[in-house]
Amino acid sequence: MESDFNESKPTHQVGLRLCVLASGSAGNCSVLVAQSATERSFWLIDAGLSFRRTLRLLADVGLADQLPRGIILTHLDTDHANPSVLDGFGDEVPVFLHRRHLGRAEREGRLFRRTEVLDQHMNLGAGCSVSVRLAHHDIDGSAALRVVLEHDDGCCELGYATDVGRPTAELIDHLAGVDLLAIESNYCPRMQREAARPAMLKARVMGGNGHLSNQQCIRMVRAIAPQRHVVLLHLSRQCNTPELAAVEHLGSEYQLSVSSQHEPTSWIDAGLRRAGPARVNAETLFEV
Repeated sequence: MESDFNESKPTHQVGLRLCVLASGSAGNCSVLVAQSATERSFWLIDAGLSFRRTLRLLADVGLADQLPRGIILTHLDTDHANPSVLDGFGDEVPVFLHRRHLGRAEREGRLFRRTEVLDQHMNLGAGCSVSVRLAHHDIDGSAALRVVLEHDDGCCELGYATDVGRPTAELIDHLAGVDLLAIESNYCPRMQREAARPAMLKARVMGGNGHLSNQQCIRMVRAIAPQRHVVLLHLSRQCNTPELAAVEHLGSEYQLSVSSQHEPTSWIDAGLRRAGPARVNAETLFEV
């Protein structure tokens, strides 16, 4: 487990880096790397792929034969929490669940051998911490993450929000001003309405407790005002296209990446900056 990232993968520069291994209804998994002056660790955000594919993709991005420090689950839907991965890593890798999700995990027999509670604020090591707010997704919500790495030369911050349901002032404030924002852009409303899928499913997706449309996504992004980069997550294969999701962001000052179900994104660097982010008054932008 001592092998290093290979030369085409993330460097040793202090900061946060993200690679989305896969994102969509067939499985979601991202890699978060935190690098301080003296320590480096990586975490999985969600684990919705098979164990075999997860290991193969980790090897593809330079993390062969290395164990994650832990797995942070945004929620327990199987496209985000595949038991084969959570069991496959065994006792060496803890699984972090939001307190709100523990009841469902227990009912479904999914309290893993090293299940730990993901509270509102948690230390990740390497000068890095994460704070959590619940987005409106189904009954128990989905954990939206704000990851902060502090260093003598500055800080960098990453926001991660998938299966958001609807824009809210609380969530916008939680993520405001991050350097790197990964956020879902799930569907095109026209394609969703015209799709050959059950009316109940359409109502769930579009009803405020399902997923963000491309237009809701850009409204949230503009309110959050990320500093450097935006990554679009969880595009519907049936009701969206990368082109439709990306066109909403034309003319923006930040860089844009669109994740895929089939191949990883490049490594995306949050970067270090000296000044802290400017908070916005989200109450003026959205009704909760």
